[in-house]
Parts: sequence; C-alpha cells; structure tokens
Amino acid sequence: MSLLGGIRPPIAALSALLLALAALTAFQLGHVGKETVPPAVLTSQQHFAEDGAIALRASLDESITDIGRTASLFSSGEPVSPDSVLDKLGSVYQKWRGTAVIEIKSGRLQAQRGENLPLTALDLTQLNGPSGLAPRMVRLENGETRLLTLALLSWPDRPQQLLVASSSLKVPGVSLGRSRAIAVLDASGQVLGSDGIGGSEQERKQLGKFAKTVARKSAQHPLQAKEPGSGGFAGVSGSLLGDSRSGHRSVAGYAKLTGAQPGVGTDATALGLTVVSFVGVAEERSAVVDSFFWIAAAGALLVLGALAVALLVVTVQRPLLRLFLESRRIGRGDLNRPVTVPKYGETARIGAALDRLRRQLLGEPGAEAAGPRTGPRTGRRARIGTRALLAVCGILLLVWSAPLLLALNRAGASVQVPRTIVDDQRERTDTLADRVRRALNEGHADLTSVASAISDRTSAAEMTKVLEHTRAQHGRYESLYVLKADGTVLARAGGKPRHPGGKGPSQQAVTLVDSGNQPVITEYAEAPGLGGAAVVGELRIDFLNALLKRPGLGEVRVVDAEHRVVGGNNGYLAFTPLSDAKLDALVTAANEKAPADGKDAADGKADKGPSPRSAMLRDGGVTIAAAAPMTGGGAAQALDWTVVTWQPAKGLEIPAYTAQNRTVLAGLLGLTGAAACLGWMHIIVVRPLRALADRAEALADGDRRTVVYPTHHDEVGAVTRSLEVIRLQLLEQRKREAAGGAAGRTPGRATPAGRN
Repeated sequence: MSLLGGIRPPIAALSALLLALAALTAFQLGHVGKETVPPAVLTSQQHFAEDGAIALRASLDESITDIGRTASLFSSGEPVSPDSVLDKLGSVYQKWRGTAVIEIKSGRLQAQRGENLPLTALDLTQLNGPSGLAPRMVRLENGETRLLTLALLSWPDRPQQLLVASSSLKVPGVSLGRSRAIAVLDASGQVLGSDGIGGSEQERKQLGKFAKTVARKSAQHPLQAKEPGSGGFAGVSGSLLGDSRSGHRSVAGYAKLTGAQPGVGTDATALGLTVVSFVGVAEERSAVVDSFFWIAAAGALLVLGALAVALLVVTVQRPLLRLFLESRRIGRGDLNRPVTVPKYGETARIGAALDRLRRQLLGEPGAEAAGPRTGPRTGRRARIGTRALLAVCGILLLVWSAPLLLALNRAGASVQVPRTIVDDQRERTDTLADRVRRALNEGHADLTSVASAISDRTSAAEMTKVLEHTRAQHGRYESLYVLKADGTVLARAGGKPRHPGGKGPSQQAVTLVDSGNQPVITEYAEAPGLGGAAVVGELRIDFLNALLKRPGLGEVRVVDAEHRVVGGNNGYLAFTPLSDAKLDALVTAANEKAPADGKDAADGKADKGPSPRSAMLRDGGVTIAAAAPMTGGGAAQALDWTVVTWQPAKGLEIPAYTAQNRTVLAGLLGLTGAAACLGWMHIIVVRPLRALADRAEALADGDRRTVVYPTHHDEVGAVTRSLEVIRLQLLEQRKREAAGGAAGRTPGRATPAGRN
C-alpha cells in the first residue's frame, strides 16, 4: 500500500500534531511577561539610537559639504582676505566651534574664529594624498574630541590656503527627556562625546560596560547583524540590557553610522562612529496570563484530541480494515462465513453489499433481489456517513480552537503600556521635529551662502553654473533660481519656477503654498549684491517625506498652523485635516504653554513655550500618540509647523498583546492542523469510500458490466480490487450456467470460482 495513502497516516499525523501543539501550549506559549523588561522597551531604545545615528550622520555630512561648497564659491570669485572668509562663514552658518585659515606653503595661521584649533595635528605635506582633505578626529588635552573638516581656498597668483573647521562629536537635536543619556563612540569603544550623563559614578561605569559590548557588536557586517528581511535601519543596530539596581535596570540601544542607502557610504560613515543611548527603567514582571491557563488549555486539547482520534479509529479505521480483510476473503473464495458488516456509514453499505455478493456466489435464490441494502445488524446507523463522523471530529477540535481565536486573553482598552514607550514616542517625535527644522534651516543657509557669492558683476551663465553645482550637491531642491525684485528670473537650474509671475521675492525666509493640492515649500535668501534680488529654492516634497520615515513611530504627519497635513511618511492627502479629532486636540495642546519641566503633568511652576506632548488614545483600541512643534529658531520657525505621530499599541511586543497573539496562534495552529488532517482524510479515504459504496451496491444489484477499478493503492483500493475479482467470478459463473443450460443439463447448484 502507499506510504502516505490510506487511513492510518492522516490519523497518525493528527495525533502527532495535537501532542506537539499541547506541548507547545503548556511549555512554550505560556512564557509571557516573564521578562523584567518587555521586548518592546528594548526595541524602542534601539530605534532611539538609530534616530541619533541618522541625525549625527546627516549633520556631519552636511557640515563637510558646506565647508567644501563654501570654499569652492570663494575660490570661484575674486580673492578675499582670510578674515572676510571666516566672517562670512560665521554669519551664514553657526554650527562650528572654531574656524581657521592657514597658508599651506608656510604653515602660518592667517585668521581664526572661535575656539583654538589643534592645528599641530595637521600634516600639511600630506594634503595631496588620496585622503589628504578627509575629515579627521583629534583628541584635545582635556580629553574632548574634535572633528576637523578641511577645504582648499585657491586663487590665481596667490598661495593656496586651507580652510579648517572644528566641531564636537555630539548628537545634534536629540530630545533626551528626563533620565536618558547618549554618547558617541569610536570603533574601539572609546567615548568621544556624551550628553545627559550626570556625575554619578554608576552611570559612567555602566556606559563603559555598554561601550565595550557595542564596540564588539558594531564591528559586524550589517547583513550578519540582522535577520534577513527585517528592513528598517540599514546599518548595525541593536539593544542591550545593563545592570540592575534597586528595582531599576539600564536599557541601551546602539546604532552605527551608515548611509541613507544600504552599502553606500559617506564621509561621516567612514569615521566608524557609533551612537549609544541608555535609560533606566523600572523592573516588573507582568504575567498577564497565569501559567495554569496554558496548562489547562493543553490538557483540554489532549482530552478533546483523544476523543477525536478514538472516534476516527473506532468508527472509520477499524471498520475499513475489517472490510478489507472480509473482501479479500470473499475474493479468495472463502464463502462459508457471512460477512461481518460494520455498523456505521459507507463501510456498512459496502459490508452489506459484500454479503449479498457472497450469497450470489453461493447461488442462493433471491440473493440478487432488490431490497434493503443494509443488513439487520446495521439499521439506521448505516445512514450516518463517514463525512458526518469527520464533521464530529472537526467540531470537537473547533471547540478548543474557536475560543482561543475569538474570545480568550483579549487585550482590551484598559491594557497597560510601559511609560517608557510613551515617553520615547514623545521624545522621538520631538527629535524628528527638530530634524525637519534643521533641514529647512540648512537649506536656507545654503541659499544664503550662494547669495553672498553673487553680485551685479556675475553673469547669468556664471549664476546658472553655481546654481547647478549647488543643486547637484544637495538633493533637496526641485528648482533653484535667481529672482529679481520685479519678478524676473535671471538664472535657474532644475524645474520650472512656481513662483507667481511678476512678483518679487517674498519677505519671509520660508513659505508654504498650495499649488493644486501639492505643497510647495519655497525658501528665499536675499542677494546683497543684486539690489533686491534673491536666490530662491523650491524644495522637493519627497525630501520632506523622506525625513519622516522612521521605524517604530507608526504614522507620521507634518501639519501647518491650521492643522492641515503638509507631509507624511505614508500616503496622505495634502492640506486635509487630521483623521482623528483627538490628534487635532493633541496638536493644539502641544502648541500651548507648557509646564516648566516640559512634560505632560502640571506641577505649579512657571509656564514656558510650546513643548512636545504625548497621549494614550483608547477609542477603538489603544493608540500611542505624540505631537511636537518645531521650536528652536531659524528660518523655519515662522512656518509654525508641528510633527504628530501615532501608532497602535497592538503592534508592540508588550505582555498583554503578546499573550493575545500567542493565544490566537495556538487556536490557529489547532484549526489549521485539524483542517489539514481531516481534509487529507476526506480526499484520500472518504470520497473514494463513498464512490465504492455506490459501486458495491450496484454490483450486488446485478450490474456486471461496469468495471470496478481503484483510485488509490490503499485500503479502499484493496477493497475495490477485491470487488473487481468478485465481479469477474460472477461473470464466469453466469457463463458456466449459460453453457450448462445450452447442453441440456439439469441446472444444479453452482460451484463458486476458486473453490475446491
């Protein structure tokens, strides 16, 4: 018989599956809430560190690009003094701790602004090398680290000069909240810069332990550090558990600087820096479901599964095997004993037909007469088909699976979300709002730098060249052009300007215009040397939306002062209101005056300006929401934008939802396994058995012409082959009887074929 066919394999598979599922339910699925720190908290810290790494990489790359482009703009114009270079650089950008100009040939310092730079760390003889102008880190005598960025100033018939800018290695614009600390590490795990770390020796020791572990883990290749298909942050990132003390444990996240595209490095990523952040969280075990529930569920499955398997064995498997033996006996010619007819279903019908065929082979009178197709031993129970028995087994298993799928361990609207996750949602939203503000301010600073290099002596071709170079260096612009006071465009690069024709530059540094339900963000930088003209840059809306793509924040929207949607990380309709009135109220609250500590609870202190807010929305499920206005100054401040984020709590790996998901998983596994095994049995056994019952009854009623052939090589197929043998024996018997009548012999009792 077939290895996978027949009645035994489906029943054996069902038994094994139910045993495995019972063991899984009792010993594995019940381990929910045993951790002192929920996995969702660890994931949140990882995302927080990733935000820091993205902000630091963007800031360093922007600084490196700005120094190089500024030096290129100065070099393309008339020679200016070193003091003028540094003064203009400082008036446009306020991002460096110190700047200096050095004459390369003599090594003489010609001008300096800000803090003293460690110029002795520069080898001016190696500037012509392949990495001569690459950024480099220098450690000062006080232990702090500075990043030196270099660019060349070159004019004809004048000695070459080196423009140097220094910056500290701290993560810019990251909202730390009350008790979080963040640090920047080099490839060896040495701390280069930190923020939020107090004077506690315990914190410093914990940071040192984290630094050693992070240095080892960040050395991995990104493809080996994550699960395949996990997506999200393109570089190496993860989370760590620290020491436990007085019911609190330090939880850290780390992320290595990586490019915006996987495998594409930048000047900042070549430094090998890693951002690590950590925060103390309260330890508590929150076993939302008692272990007895899972043990009881496993026991119930064993009981119901045993009933279902016993029903299949007693009412389907054994009668079929007995029928197989009886059919083979009749086919061999053993006709003395009556057929043992099963009590239920198709096997009862086949058994009754076999017994009639036995009597026909014996030549009993009236054996072919039409009449009841079941013997007296079967009665009404023969009407109960095998499909009904399978349905009863399915109902038994459904009694266990359905409550798990639909009712038990449901996480309602009262589910408790760890406060750390709510705080992280708020702080990450605030960090994202600051990143958007900085990006807009940096864009305006770039335009200001270009505008300072343009004068009435600059030709249109030269302007176009500068604009094209700037647009190539910064992918944020859809269009760049020089606009005169009367609205005339002197030069442009990129797409067609969407500034209203005939109108001069706007008095606002950054404006937002509705251009056919498409937001148009335009920045204006006055060109002092062109008498009322301005350099105008229209930003790509995709550039803004790309800034909003952060894993673990859910839905992200940027709204204007009227609470209309301007940008988002997923599909949205521009200039439409937010989808939920509570989100709208949260945006309003974030833009109102806040308590002095900037948090959500009033404590009676003096009020200050707008600040980020967070809330738990419990209508139709639990949702974590946060809103953060763009504060901090700069050209983008006048837009009065707010970043709002929200995500359903059911997507977080917290005990309540983990228990619910595992309960549903157990029910789904039980339902799927039962459907697979019972469906397998229906296709392989029940359907052929029903067809065989009809064929056996037709053969017993006198149909000798239809050939009976097996569908599968199993028990049902064996019974089918025996019926075909009996059919041939009946045909042979009829031929002998016909031949005897033709010869004039007196008909007597026929001797069945194969009988001695």
